[in-house]
Amino acid sequence: MLHLGQQNTLTILRGTSVGFFLGNDEGDEVLLPHKYIPDDAEVGQEITVFVYKDYDERPIATTLKPAAEVDQFACLRIFDVNDIGAFAEWGLEKHLLIPFREQNERINPGDYVIVRIYLDEASQRLAGSTKVHKFLVNDEFMELEEGEKINLLLYESIDVGFKVVINNKHRGIIYHNEIFQPIGWGDVIEGFVREVRPDFLVDCTLQLKAYEVMEPNAEKIRKMLKAQDGFLPFTDKSSPTEIQTVFEMSKKNFKRAVGTLYKQRLITIEDGGIRAVVAE
Repeated sequence: MLHLGQQNTLTILRGTSVGFFLGNDEGDEVLLPHKYIPDDAEVGQEITVFVYKDYDERPIATTLKPAAEVDQFACLRIFDVNDIGAFAEWGLEKHLLIPFREQNERINPGDYVIVRIYLDEASQRLAGSTKVHKFLVNDEFMELEEGEKINLLLYESIDVGFKVVINNKHRGIIYHNEIFQPIGWGDVIEGFVREVRPDFLVDCTLQLKAYEVMEPNAEKIRKMLKAQDGFLPFTDKSSPTEIQTVFEMSKKNFKRAVGTLYKQRLITIEDGGIRAVVAE
């Protein structure tokens, strides 16, 4: 069957005046209009396309990639609002409808909102919802482990940091003291599981534990030294704010990384900074 709201890998069956017809092994077919056909496409090839419904509610294929697929979240801009709901720009010609019943609060054109893409079972139409929490499940069945790399969407700013959507499925928090790079509401970033609490809320971090990030941070500093003619005016006396701004890491991790480079005799430590050792 064709999977609405998702990428489908299909075979090009035949060409017509309106485009290529694509199909799968089950006999389902869908039209890929001429404007989306790659220059090197030909009958018999496999092609990956996104399938959704056009303005006439017919399945249609496109090589355009939307900001999110069904069961995923994205930060989208509202294009228009009418008497049935709001319409968001999501990378396709047909804007995504966010019905009034799926809005937490009034949405206006030009607003940016966090949207969950879903497939309406009754109409088989793709739509969006800003009711983030109803799609997030935190329970004993979560398959998350401490230190695991995860995908994070920052969906709400709070006093202690940000509420985040984890892997499009779960709710978590990232605290300000775990942030060492410029990020903001609506950003999608990679992070790690710091801890899964007894109440199943997940604490997240942008860096692994100190012993796990030591080598990557040391390599980062080494590359920065190379880019700055072998000298960086920072030491263990530099302020945590300076370290965070320049290196996007905590001062503790900076000191560990510098220590690693020093033990490997790759740098010397001077009063005014650190200097790369030039191989003879």
